[in-house]
Amino acid sequence: MATAYVLLNCELGSEESIIGQLKGLEGVKEVHGTFGAYDILAKIESETVEKLRETITWKIRKIEKIRSTLTLMGIDGQT
Repeated sequence: MATAYVLLNCELGSEESIIGQLKGLEGVKEVHGTFGAYDILAKIESETVEKLRETITWKIRKIEKIRSTLTLMGIDGQT
């Protein structure tokens, strides 16, 4: 199982809408609004790294009003 944590910056006031859209995506296991440098944290899981990359690149990063993302990939065996 491949896991990634995606930190998102979004346009002011769009956080709740983006959180709702993220929760509807396959592979998104958790979504949290945050305080600080980033607005939202999402935990993504997929069977393969390639599917994980596709979810982030073609689904999450295409959501309107997301300004930027930072992806942190989990390391298998280090939990």
